[in-house]
Amino acid sequence: MLIEQEAYLSAGVHIGTRMKSGGMKDYIYRTREDGLHVIDLKKLDERVLATVKLLSRYDPKTVFIVGSKANAKEPILKFCELTGFQPLVGRFTPGRFTNPLREDFCEPKLVFVVDPGVDRQAVLEAFQLNLPVIALCDTNNSPRFVDLVVPTNNKGRKALALLFWLFSREYLKVTGKIASDDQFTQKPEEFEA
Repeated sequence: MLIEQEAYLSAGVHIGTRMKSGGMKDYIYRTREDGLHVIDLKKLDERVLATVKLLSRYDPKTVFIVGSKANAKEPILKFCELTGFQPLVGRFTPGRFTNPLREDFCEPKLVFVVDPGVDRQAVLEAFQLNLPVIALCDTNNSPRFVDLVVPTNNKGRKALALLFWLFSREYLKVTGKIASDDQFTQKPEEFEA
């Protein structure tokens, strides 16, 4: 695993919701007695690495990280500051990717969303433009129109902070900007909202 299993567990990245969509059933490890679905940490870990490898194939100026949730803002901004990707936090306005007449129009080559349910408009516009989409998907999310699912708790503040910290560290290693984990001095707490 990329980090200790205990780090994943303490941040709560494995805690899903009581609801489960059909497309997410392969990522569920088990269902607890209280009805909460538990996400498979091995699959999450594999998908984090797959995400980083995919991101490393794109120019950071052409990758947009979309997050409408308030607790996603800080992790996204910190991640983009360290990697050079383009943050789109707060409300995603319709036509941002598809209407060239808009003042804030942008042309991504890849779109990464924090929640495909909340950030549905960004996912739909990326799909219309045939752009690859990476999404952090909880057990209740539909992975429809998503090319790379990262199964995780996409609601928790600590979970999002840990994941974006991990994405940052692994991306910098894959792209050769740092040689080892020791050179990455940031802490997951620095990514929290």
